[in-house]
Amino acid sequence: MFVSYKWLQEYVDLDGMTPEILAEKITRSGIEVEGIEYKGEGMKGVVIGHVLEREQHPNADKLNKCLVDIGEEEPVQIICGAPNVDRGQKVAVATVGAVLPGNFKIKKAKLRGEVSNGMICSLQELGIQGKLVPKEYAEGIFVFPGDAETGADALQSLALDDAVLELGLTPNRADAMNMLGVAYEVAAILGREVKFPETAYQAGAEKAADYISVKIEDTEANPLYAAKIIKNVKIGPSPLWMQTKLINAGIRPHNNVVDITNFVLLEYGQPLHAFDYDRFGSKEVVIRKAYENETITTLDEQERTLTLEHLVITNGSLPQAV
Repeated sequence: MFVSYKWLQEYVDLDGMTPEILAEKITRSGIEVEGIEYKGEGMKGVVIGHVLEREQHPNADKLNKCLVDIGEEEPVQIICGAPNVDRGQKVAVATVGAVLPGNFKIKKAKLRGEVSNGMICSLQELGIQGKLVPKEYAEGIFVFPGDAETGADALQSLALDDAVLELGLTPNRADAMNMLGVAYEVAAILGREVKFPETAYQAGAEKAADYISVKIEDTEANPLYAAKIIKNVKIGPSPLWMQTKLINAGIRPHNNVVDITNFVLLEYGQPLHAFDYDRFGSKEVVIRKAYENETITTLDEQERTLTLEHLVITNGSLPQAV
């Protein structure tokens, strides 16, 4: 279990607790903290820049010449080879004098005859594992939401000023496999209160039962399954704060619908799955054990063969999830 120190602070007052002190107290209470990772350790000088202009480098087909506002009096010219860089974007800029992972220092340079005053960065260049980078940015630079503040600290915006504690959980401590569970543990250790997340939503007058029914055939394996209908959803990126929480927890962001289910799983320990109602194939959810040699195509587009031991969520006939 990867526990973000900054995220944990939202539930428990950690005043006076450095990550090291907190890790020692958690370990002494019975849950071993196997390590602490400081996400942005050693990095500095990375800001949010606004790409004002972009044109092809006059002497290189695969390079772009960009004019970038980095929050100073004058914009700077930066040569960038990322295929997705474009005018109007908010991007992470390692300024001249910045230090990136591996003690890589950014200097003023000349690339194919054009001056470059810094570097527009991908998430990988900021130390984030490639498997955690959203797919749309896997082969290029990361683009911040349009309302990101030009000149602001990019490392802070990406939650790379965080420390992540890795808990070595034993099977009897499933209660600590979510952030609120860890918060309860830490609050008990420190003698402090747990601050619950604020929740507020407005339910419509319609009933979910008018759209979908739920039938559980194996109540011993699955005592409860509940469903809600959410209308008028527009698929898009989740908020940056949610994406960075997921990344620091070791989960790759996908889109707002997938990300919120993973976020709730991390926060409460409650598994969720979102289905596209129009593509689900029926108006009923049936939970049962799989048939022998029944198959399902998983998110990686691989066909998997199931056994009688697998519990599946179906649309009444075909498995939709395991």
